[in-house]
Amino acid sequence: MILTDIENDLQLLKRIIQEKLAEYFYKEMPGNVDLDGIHLAVPAYEGLMSIAEQLVLLIGLAPHIQPNFFDETIKEAMPQGGDFPDFGGVRGGNHRGLLPTGETAQFIIAGKDLQQRLQVQMLFTDSILIKENIAWLENVKEGEPVMSGRIIVANDWINRLFTGKEQPPKFSNDFPAKKITTQMTWNDLVLNNYTLDQVNDIMTWLKYNPAILQDEVLSRKIKPGYRILFHGPPGTGKTLTATLLGKQFEKDVYRIDLSQVVSKYIGETEKNLEKVFARAEHKNWILFFDEADALFGKRTNVQNAHDRYANQEVSYLLQRIEDYPGMLILASNFKNNLDSAFTRRFHTIVHFPPPNAAERLILWEKACPASIKPDPALNLKMLADKYELTGAAILNVMHYAALKATADGASFITGTYILNGIRREFRKDEKTMS
Repeated sequence: MILTDIENDLQLLKRIIQEKLAEYFYKEMPGNVDLDGIHLAVPAYEGLMSIAEQLVLLIGLAPHIQPNFFDETIKEAMPQGGDFPDFGGVRGGNHRGLLPTGETAQFIIAGKDLQQRLQVQMLFTDSILIKENIAWLENVKEGEPVMSGRIIVANDWINRLFTGKEQPPKFSNDFPAKKITTQMTWNDLVLNNYTLDQVNDIMTWLKYNPAILQDEVLSRKIKPGYRILFHGPPGTGKTLTATLLGKQFEKDVYRIDLSQVVSKYIGETEKNLEKVFARAEHKNWILFFDEADALFGKRTNVQNAHDRYANQEVSYLLQRIEDYPGMLILASNFKNNLDSAFTRRFHTIVHFPPPNAAERLILWEKACPASIKPDPALNLKMLADKYELTGAAILNVMHYAALKATADGASFITGTYILNGIRREFRKDEKTMS
């Protein structure tokens, strides 16, 4: 939306409100504002958003554009001021203007017409706004009218409408996930043939499943989501594979930060996860749960209230991952640590074993820097045969050796630098180097 479009939409919205107010206060006949004849700059979501839905979205956006929009509009009809509960609206904690509620949308669109007011209420239960997580009503205290909740417009939609492009969500307590990217390519990843075949199967799903879901038979029987388990030791390429899948198919990959999700308080873990799932529901993102054991671990025998709630948490996760329409990847160092109920629901289980000697040689060769070459006398095959290191560990060793060689002004990366780097990696795992 450009500025002129926004201003035109708000002027139209103001005229609609003024006519509803005139009808309410002065018993004037409503003007000839025909919803079917309204043309808004607020984009119809893929051509599926009705005029009423666009108006609700515009009503929710108005305070983000003009903080005093509703106060000034009402003041023109009520110059002496006064309470006007039929219009709805609430005051926020920071915002000093009137914030629209569901009741506000009912008044503006339907006035006193009971049937139309019920139709507006339905927009907040079954419409594109709700299904696509565009706008919704804030929850209210038990016993208060549902429509008295504030109209909340998703932040990404606010950015999309005002700037013309969608801004990625920022990591916070309300969104405990981080977007992960890489500058590496598939050529940098070294996998055994069986693992590579399974990764290729995932690529096939990403490329062709949208077409399969158009099939009149399969579309009724197949859920749109795809659930994958990556398991294997650290440093074997699980995270890199997930990131490369997103890079190739132009999908954002978000790694869930379990330190921000898992809570000792009952029900908080589910709430934290729901924030991610609700945000990702219609974004075509790949969700990546690293070290998934902490969240998807085995259920225990119920011996106390804590065990019972822990098992309820697993049950919630089972349902939520089945309902997620996109790709969801869980990564674990040990497959057996996960609850069997999860493993039964995976479409694909991919094992990332430690690289063998031949694969380690390729990893050593690919890790060699371009700016400072290895000593010609350095035997990479001997290193690959003798030292069982993962791809991440080999890269760490080469990085360390390159730093040391550069700091010393050396012409080459010698075996001494490499061996010292290997020794450092072994110490991390409390291993001795022969």
